[in-house]
Amino acid sequence: MIGRLFETVGGLYQLARLGVVTRFDFRGAYWEWRLHTAFGSGARGMPAGRMALARAVLDYGRWAHRMRRQM
Repeated sequence: MIGRLFETVGGLYQLARLGVVTRFDFRGAYWEWRLHTAFGSGARGMPAGRMALARAVLDYGRWAHRMRRQM
């Protein structure tokens, strides 16, 4: 339970860090590429609803946190 909480906090930190690095330009080239590689082209791959999208983004943040810890 504590491990999952630590991973979630780390994931939120990684998402905030990524936002700062990209200057929060969510319509920029990086974010267009990120959405395309994560969900495919078109709307068919996007999660249905805001909660599902938020969950997918948080899962990505947790993954990024785990990967950065392994470096």
